[in-house]
Formats: sequence, structure tokens, C-alpha cells
Amino acid sequence: MADQPRSRLRAKKRRRDRLIALARGRPGWAFGFQDEVWFSRLAQPSLHAWAADERLRLATHAADPADREPKALACYGLWLPEPGRTLLRFVAGRPVSAVTRAFLAWVAGQLAAEGVRVLVLIWDNAPWHVSREVRTWIREHNRRVKAAGAGCRLLVCRLPSKSPWLNPIEPRGAHGKRAVVEPERKLTGAELSQRLCDHYRCQLLPPLAQQLP
Repeated sequence: MADQPRSRLRAKKRRRDRLIALARGRPGWAFGFQDEVWFSRLAQPSLHAWAADERLRLATHAADPADREPKALACYGLWLPEPGRTLLRFVAGRPVSAVTRAFLAWVAGQLAAEGVRVLVLIWDNAPWHVSREVRTWIREHNRRVKAAGAGCRLLVCRLPSKSPWLNPIEPRGAHGKRAVVEPERKLTGAELSQRLCDHYRCQLLPPLAQQLP
């Protein structure tokens, strides 16, 4: 029984690898890794730099009571390793099931316009990924695409719990935080979002809002 969790992890990893191989071998298929990240306007990422044998860290910016902007920006991201592209959308608020539906609808529309018929979507078990609302939306979306004979279906692959090393988009979030750091001052929300879009080479779009039922 002690080996059962490890066996489940291996089985889910094998399924992930099989689906990636399937997507690579079929025309009109793609695969991508999805995650949500909070980009702080106050906290500074640690940097791999040393002086006099001591590791340097950037000081955290102080919060200002007069600053009405959010202290951090939530962001949905999808990394498509082939051809090495990131789809990014910021959120007006925080990740929830309704916003996840809006992000998936946007992604499916973007990829369908580019000729992608099936996206193997690899993500973790966040509550807004596995909720009944999101699972129902994906099932109904795929049914509509099949009935219409057009669009991009979503084939979901869920990663094992507590296995971030299986989702290569996660370190890309950390790289983005280091790339846009501003040591001297606190960035505005607009500056932070634009710098991140410039780093990931994607268009800055209006924040996602909750999708109506």
C-alpha cells in the first residue's frame, strides 16, 4: 500500500507522455501546459547573484495606503512548447471556475482560428480546474465542436497532486518575475502587465472577467 501513491504518479506521468506523443503525431493537434501565477507589485523575487560570497536579495517595496491598485496581479498562462509560444491573460480578481471557463473559451477560439482541432491541455488539480462547473463546460464545449464539425476540442490531462516538476510552465513563471523586476521603485499594474507581455512575447489584452452561465 505504501507504493500506491508512487504508482499512481507514474501512471499519470505515462498518460501525460502518451498524450503528448499522440498530439505530436497527429495533424491539427497541439499540446500545452497551463497554470495560474500571481505577479506581485511589492514582493521581489530572489536573484542568483552574490557579492563577497553572500547571496543578494532585493528589498520588498513598502505598501502605500494611498495606492488603490491591487498588490498582485493574477494571470492565466498556457505554454505551447511547439512552437514555443505563451498565451497569457490577466484576471480582474482571482482565479475561479467562471474565469477559468472564460480563459478556456478564449484559448479554444484562438487555436481554432489557427487550424488547431484538438488541444491536449495539461494542468494540475487546482479547485477551479476540477470543479463541476469547469468539467461540465469542457464536456459541453467538446460536444458543440463535434456537432458543428469546427472548432478546437479540449482533451484534458490532469497531473498528480504535488508534482510541479511535471508542469514545465511553472518555472517559466519564476523566470518572468525575475525578468521584469524593478529594484528602484514599485511598478504600476499597467507597467507590470505590459512588461510581462513583452517578456512572453504576447499581446496585452483586457483582463478576463467571469463568464456568464
